[in-house]
Amino acid sequence: MPKLVVSLTDSKIKSAISMQKKSSEKNIKLSDGGGLYLLLDTKGGAYWRFDYVRPITKKRATIAIGVYPSCTLASARAKRGEFREQLVQNIDPAMQKKREAEITHKKNTFKLIANEYRKTEELEPSTQRRNQFVWDKLYAAIGDYPIDSITPSQILEVCRIYERQGKTDSAKRMRSKASQVFRYAIALGLCQFNVADQISGILKVGKTKHRSAITDEQLLGQLLRNIYNSVGRGDIAIDYAVKILPHVFVRPGELRGAKWADIDFENRVWKYTPPKTKNQTALQHIVPLSDQVITLFKELHQMTGYTEYCFVSMRDQSKTISESTINKRLKQYGFENGETTGHGFRATARTLLDEVLKFPIERIEQQLAHQVRDMHGRAYNRTKYLEERTVMMQAWSDYLDQLMNKATD
Repeated sequence: MPKLVVSLTDSKIKSAISMQKKSSEKNIKLSDGGGLYLLLDTKGGAYWRFDYVRPITKKRATIAIGVYPSCTLASARAKRGEFREQLVQNIDPAMQKKREAEITHKKNTFKLIANEYRKTEELEPSTQRRNQFVWDKLYAAIGDYPIDSITPSQILEVCRIYERQGKTDSAKRMRSKASQVFRYAIALGLCQFNVADQISGILKVGKTKHRSAITDEQLLGQLLRNIYNSVGRGDIAIDYAVKILPHVFVRPGELRGAKWADIDFENRVWKYTPPKTKNQTALQHIVPLSDQVITLFKELHQMTGYTEYCFVSMRDQSKTISESTINKRLKQYGFENGETTGHGFRATARTLLDEVLKFPIERIEQQLAHQVRDMHGRAYNRTKYLEERTVMMQAWSDYLDQLMNKATD
């Protein structure tokens, strides 16, 4: 007559574990029947095991299921049922488990995990296009490797290719993107270590290359006059972009993406959320619009007001003017290549508003959409001191007009 096995309960298990901790002279097996048992070792551990006879060799074997209590009694019984069903079909549970692990291992390649991670990113299309170069190089080097088999030296090797070419920024971005994928994989339980972080201090740090900016009043006045005297060189939206940008000194990409819905003509402000801070703060940036800028926007509205974007591409009215158009247009105004850029107007405004017009640096930094903290270390609300910034922006536009009027044709 077969031995009758009384099924386990959580209370029986907890009681047995408690007793085992008091007198741990040998391992104890708590059977639940059907080959399933809980092994209590002398160190206080509790491990589910399943004993069975292999279908072909008829040899006895044991397969691990999990650790109690993270693997519950119900979960262990479900696994037992799964294993017994496999045995009925002459499938060895241990061999099946190994095959499934190999398949999973092959599926979890760096490229597949990276593609899943990229779906979670909220990036502007222009940023996605810049990052594509990095992803292509990473995929070519380690894309087909299972993510838990990649070593720090493999990441370092691909980064060093670009480091040796002097492309330190590309190397750093490559390591940074790889690190983001590994953090994502760790969160999913697909690997244990972020091997890309282990090389962060090894890569060279490139010299900072500051954006070109004109701070000489005479040169700035000449540039502004050149801009106003050269209307009609091409796309009308580009003409207005290069006219407006010096006055508002936002990032060129933010100006290109300006939408008519965000321009408040009545209150004379432009409100938008900078893409650079969208995922961090989601706070709106407010740009007070001077008389000069309001006039320019009203003129532009007559031509592109029927579209979503202010600076819409004449070739495809569902898109904005391209990323390089502003800098290309500035190169046409008689200045050396790189002497000034769209982004450089930000540095121009910061310097001259501070040194010439004597506005508080905190208000200038706020208007640049930089995070500014008060004396208590708190970040200023971007709607604060709006009246002061409105006065500043009008004074800045008047100052630019003075410089332009002084310049000779």
